[in-house]
Amino acid sequence: MPQQKVSLLKGIIHHKCPRCRKGNIYTHSNWNYLKATSMYKNCSHCGLQYEVEPGFFWGAMYIAYALITALFVGALIIFFFFIDKGLEVLIYFISSYLLVILLLVPFILRYSRTLMLYAFGGIKYEPALSGD
Repeated sequence: MPQQKVSLLKGIIHHKCPRCRKGNIYTHSNWNYLKATSMYKNCSHCGLQYEVEPGFFWGAMYIAYALITALFVGALIIFFFFIDKGLEVLIYFISSYLLVILLLVPFILRYSRTLMLYAFGGIKYEPALSGD
């Protein structure tokens, strides 16, 4: 039976190992805010060590910063083009934006780590490892 390839986007969205795209990267679900960034040390399917070097995931904070900035710029564009510009509305906009960002922090942290691993980990996808 031929090996089934898993797409790059699907691997990132589902937080799968960048080498085999079968094993999970994180120990808990997206909805567990207290353990949002708890990762396995190795892939359960192919044995890949996720932390490429000590402190590797510190670089993910730059990706998280870029994601939060992109969300803010997008929200700001929507605010200035589609919403009346009263002071009360501006205060409401800023407070609701901050609330949304606080709710999205675990997701942003997870995706920034996953993107860091896929983009800068130097790990190549090996479809042969995807088979059972």
